[in-house]
Amino acid sequence: MKRVLVAAAAFSVIATVAFAATPALDPARVVQDVKVLSSDEFEGRAPATAGEEKTVAYLIEQLKAAGVQPGGDLKPDGGRAWTQDVPLARFRTQGTVSASVTVNGQVQPWTQGEQIAIRASQTGESRLTVKDAPIVFVGYGVKAPERNWDDFKGVDLKGKVALVLVNDPDFETGKGDFGGKAMTYYGRWTYKFEEAARQGAVGFLVIHETAPASYGWATVKNSNTNEIFDVIRKNPLEAHAPLEGWVQRDVTVELMKAAGLDFEALKSQAQTRDFKPVELKGVTFSTDYAIDAQKVVSKNVVGIVPGSKRPGEHVLYTSHWDHLGVGEPDASGDRIYNGAVDNAMGTSVVLEIARAFAKGPKPERSVGFLFVTAEEKGLLGSEYYVVNPLYPLATTVGVLNLDGGAPAPAKNFSTAGDAPLTLQDDLIAVGKSRGRYFSPDQRPEAGSFFRSDHFPFAKAGVPAISYRSGQDMVDGGVEAGERFAEEYTIKRYHQPADNFDPTWKPDGALADGELLLDLGRKLANGRQWPDWKPGAEFKAERDKTAAQRK
Repeated sequence: MKRVLVAAAAFSVIATVAFAATPALDPARVVQDVKVLSSDEFEGRAPATAGEEKTVAYLIEQLKAAGVQPGGDLKPDGGRAWTQDVPLARFRTQGTVSASVTVNGQVQPWTQGEQIAIRASQTGESRLTVKDAPIVFVGYGVKAPERNWDDFKGVDLKGKVALVLVNDPDFETGKGDFGGKAMTYYGRWTYKFEEAARQGAVGFLVIHETAPASYGWATVKNSNTNEIFDVIRKNPLEAHAPLEGWVQRDVTVELMKAAGLDFEALKSQAQTRDFKPVELKGVTFSTDYAIDAQKVVSKNVVGIVPGSKRPGEHVLYTSHWDHLGVGEPDASGDRIYNGAVDNAMGTSVVLEIARAFAKGPKPERSVGFLFVTAEEKGLLGSEYYVVNPLYPLATTVGVLNLDGGAPAPAKNFSTAGDAPLTLQDDLIAVGKSRGRYFSPDQRPEAGSFFRSDHFPFAKAGVPAISYRSGQDMVDGGVEAGERFAEEYTIKRYHQPADNFDPTWKPDGALADGELLLDLGRKLANGRQWPDWKPGAEFKAERDKTAAQRK
């Protein structure tokens, strides 16, 4: 979850958003669930920890009490468990991470978490040692034949470390071959690491800049110097270069200057199709650290309310239960990354929607509630589900994902990335009926469509959206909303300060939950099949299974 709206002050009860006469969702239960899940007792809810065990147990307990049925892995007796096993590989650095650059014969140490943020290597080796590897600037690190774009142009990166810019070549100007300001998948750091492996580089270091990354260095540090997870792979080197990490912009500027290069000039060149890789003459990179690699089994929690008429067709709500666990302390010494907004709040709202469906009336189609693991580690829980679906993807009507939430009521709402879907049209119509208006994604350059648990479903063709509350606040308007969002992103996002705040009011989260509940009921009691619009990149994948939907 990458940009959410949060307010750290009390707000008046919502005045302009229309509620049903008797709200179907209980604000007291949502507040209690957020408070419990984000408490220190749950230790930041990291996968494969005691915090996971407590989180999974709590979710199952609440689903049972609500009358939701288990919807997870099949058991030997033919019934279903409450969970889906998600086997993962976990990688941790051991001891000190040594990193340095040598510039014209002079060694300059870099401190892990300060100048650089190196991820624990995911290649399965017990130690990573890189000694005096040449450094090459490869622009945005994009190889896109369909756009006639190649930042590598035949450069041999074997044994070399590449420096790569974050986001797309269009980010600075808003014009070009990559959709203007709206980020494509080529702009995501995940793509850049994947391309590093394909290019045979010993490593990629993504140059951090706050605007194109859409978050500050604190987020990079906390997300990458912690333990790293991945799906279990037969050949990890096909997906990962040995070295993956981030480096501070100012550090990069000075490094290039020492090599007789100008960072801004090279960045401008990288925005053109004619860019060619540039080696930093007289500069090399070294690192050395030990890695502990283990296989672990995490859990997706799955509940279901079976349909009365078409139980083989499923509407699916998703939300990730995990956060970052216990990590580096902040200035106050707090080491627990509680994740109150990200994503105890989204989890709690989906849990309350599950209670409403279980209470009845029974839907005609089945409605599932998938609380996934390891979103913060790369959408791994949802990716695993899509590869190993418990219910056929062809007859999954749609996916409604909730990542984060708004403790303050908003007049508007949005989605991550503005998917070209009739499902989004349905969402807009339901919102209008509740007195709220839709706002397009205000920051498409942040690439939010690729950054939450609906995305693996979308890649597989399933109509999927990730809901967002708006920023036009009932109390304070757009100015207040933007101020709160900025405060959260800078001071709380992926930091220990994302704590439960007793002054929050649940009006905003409840308004969002009611809207998503209305849409889910419409889908569950209707016969329509949401679809991708003509020209959407995932429509062809969905069309392959059209015969299975009647």
